[in-house]
Amino acid sequence: MRQLLEDMFRAAIAAADPAVIVPRHLPPPPRGRTIVIGAGKAAASMALAVENNWPGDLSGLVVTRYGHGAPCQRIEVVEASHPVPDAAGQAAAGRILDCVRGLTEDDLVICLISGGGSALLSWPAEGLSLADKQAINKALLHSGAPIGEMNIVRKHLSAIKGGRLALAAFPARVVTLIISDVPGDDPSVVASGPTVADASTFAQAREILQRYGITQPHAAVEFLERAQQETPKPGDPRLANNEVKVIATARNSIEAAGLLAQARGFSPIILGGAIEGEARQVGRDHGARVLEMLGSGSTKRKSCVLLSGGETTVTVRGQGKGGRNAEYLLSLAIALKGAQGVFALAGDTDGIDGSEKNAGAIIGPDTIARSLVAGLNPVQLLADNNAYTIFENLNDLVFTGATLTNVNDFRAIVIN
Repeated sequence: MRQLLEDMFRAAIAAADPAVIVPRHLPPPPRGRTIVIGAGKAAASMALAVENNWPGDLSGLVVTRYGHGAPCQRIEVVEASHPVPDAAGQAAAGRILDCVRGLTEDDLVICLISGGGSALLSWPAEGLSLADKQAINKALLHSGAPIGEMNIVRKHLSAIKGGRLALAAFPARVVTLIISDVPGDDPSVVASGPTVADASTFAQAREILQRYGITQPHAAVEFLERAQQETPKPGDPRLANNEVKVIATARNSIEAAGLLAQARGFSPIILGGAIEGEARQVGRDHGARVLEMLGSGSTKRKSCVLLSGGETTVTVRGQGKGGRNAEYLLSLAIALKGAQGVFALAGDTDGIDGSEKNAGAIIGPDTIARSLVAGLNPVQLLADNNAYTIFENLNDLVFTGATLTNVNDFRAIVIN
């Protein structure tokens, strides 16, 4: 079962491989220059795919997470910090803005966007500092806010997100290729939509901070109170000639995993590719569903696999090592109460679950029993946001290394 789970996870990752999916979506060369820019955990591998398949001259710069680079020759790759921005990301954002200024209608900008771009492409709005952006990012990450709400705030504290990068490139044509890591695959949410029209407002950003009780840093909160210049909205004529393509999604990857499961004799049941909510609550919900299936006498209860994607959240209240997929799995294992024949894997398709080096973890019917034998209390560790410690001690972590793509979380529950 472990092998099946890991094979499905790798099939899901392979379905979002930039080397395969980027070439088929490239636009024709322009009369003028071609500039390639981008941000995200897959930005460097996407840039390499462009280089290897572009018929003419090109230049540009992309920024990706530390350890997620690729050997590009004509497009410069800068590595920076994620999920909290750093000076390298800020400098790269400024240089990307410089790359697209002064272009003409004959020029083409290919913008490569993937998850993680919000932190990596950090150019604070006028009057704000990098320290302000770092503080607001940390507060949002600990708040439990879903990614869509986090990015509304980020857009309105930025001079490059929320369509502002596309305005800087005007009147050049901008073609944006997106590997989506957000539930619902809204292009304006992925990496806070630097080249996409933005329907959200400063008022919404203020309301989000109030709802989650975020009052620091003062500079960011005060900026949202007094700011006047909104992001470019849908219908803005300066964006009329641009094109946005979402080229890979969680749903695509889940379906690829389902095909592999089917080939191995398991019936895939897709729960959805846009599941959100607290990781531990989603784990409880999925556990309850499995127990219901096992107790129903349904003919579907054996040899099936429940597949889902999306992005859960964790409201951090404890001091432990977490990762939202580890937290989901520990909650699921507790809810399953040792149900026989049930195994599960959850992992982030970028290869990193939270801030540790594992992509995710695996559970089986004996996970809780083995934890107790090892002197670990699953309920206490879950309360302390310390699920990682369980799977580290049980040797049930899953490692892939940096995958150079990112369609967010992948979850599979096998009932055998």
